[in-house]
Amino acid sequence: MLIKQTLDTKKIREDFPIFKQLTHNKPLIYLDNGATSQKPVQVIDAMNRFYNEYNSNVHRGVYKISELATHAYEEAHRKTADFIKAEFEEVIFTKGTTESLNLLAYTLGRTLKQGDEIVLSQMEHHSNLVPWQQLAKQKGLALKFIRITKDYKLDMAHAREIITPKTKIVSIVHVSNVLGTINPVKELAALAHKNGALFVIDGAQSIQHLPINVKELDCDFFAFSGHKMLGPTGIGVLYGKRHLLEHMEPFLYGGDMISEVQFEHSTWNELPWKFEAGTPNITEAIGLAAAIDYLKEINMEHIKEYEEELTTYALETLSNIKGVRVYGPTEAGDRGSVIAFNVEGIHPHDVSTILDREGIAVRGGHHCAMPLMNLLGVTGTVRASFSFYNTTEEIDKLAQAIKKAQEVFK
Repeated sequence: MLIKQTLDTKKIREDFPIFKQLTHNKPLIYLDNGATSQKPVQVIDAMNRFYNEYNSNVHRGVYKISELATHAYEEAHRKTADFIKAEFEEVIFTKGTTESLNLLAYTLGRTLKQGDEIVLSQMEHHSNLVPWQQLAKQKGLALKFIRITKDYKLDMAHAREIITPKTKIVSIVHVSNVLGTINPVKELAALAHKNGALFVIDGAQSIQHLPINVKELDCDFFAFSGHKMLGPTGIGVLYGKRHLLEHMEPFLYGGDMISEVQFEHSTWNELPWKFEAGTPNITEAIGLAAAIDYLKEINMEHIKEYEEELTTYALETLSNIKGVRVYGPTEAGDRGSVIAFNVEGIHPHDVSTILDREGIAVRGGHHCAMPLMNLLGVTGTVRASFSFYNTTEEIDKLAQAIKKAQEVFK
């Protein structure tokens, strides 16, 4: 099939220095965007400019470059809030999705008591499973999981059965990092709220591919990472409804998150600084802001449209290779731009190694979703995950390399 040229991928790729290099003497075909995205020069330059021109701490100095740093850091909060349609005070910077979810488990866990219930799904990443699992063990909570149907979607009938007035927290991945399934989070939010529960979204795999409006989703919390959306590593975001954040206890204590400190007691700073103790990840926040500028210039609706067409092309191409099994929904509109597959008779690590020799970077393994792998009856899969800078030509080369792997192991 031919896909519409919604985006000028050739021009876009010129912004990414990494695509100018060779790997194993072949042009790099990067299909591991589910793990981390590549960075445009605009992001790299913004971070370098901070170090070269106004490197200093924020919220502390009254001198010129500290004022510049503080402005840039707070502007990063504003741009991030605008990107997800939140309020400035509702955006907290963390180290990543994992820390954001741990923050929630730690702080919300203080309010839970033995017998309370937490609901997750069977397709969760370890980052949205282990924190709640350990909290449940520590406090004697019941942990329940929404089942997956045969077509790799959430069983909403089962969700309605296990989300009850005993449920205090429902925490669900927006887009599965293995199956690609786009979950009905708005419907789940309504179900959680109907039963008096808080609703958390792990948005690590949706933030870079779908337009996000946290108000429309009506989630109580939304967590994501900067490095999966063209930004640097070490910066993440936790969105929370303002009234909830105001009543939550801090996650970390120290400088900048305080209002007043005496020997006997302390009071906390206003939002969002209440949850950002110590010197923050200033450079990374500036890089995230530059990434958001870049994504907004391209347009998230255009990115969604292009990647859906690209995923449709990839699904058709891979499904036509004999001996390849693809996991996840069959329609691109039901899934994000990630495709997990296995090649009959070849271990995922071996497939990944052969693809690497062809210059193709994919992920092979359990993808931090071991319980899901057990349900699928496999030890792991090969995962190709796409971004708006990928092309149909690269998918064709992926198919050719898979066939080459089959020849090697014949």
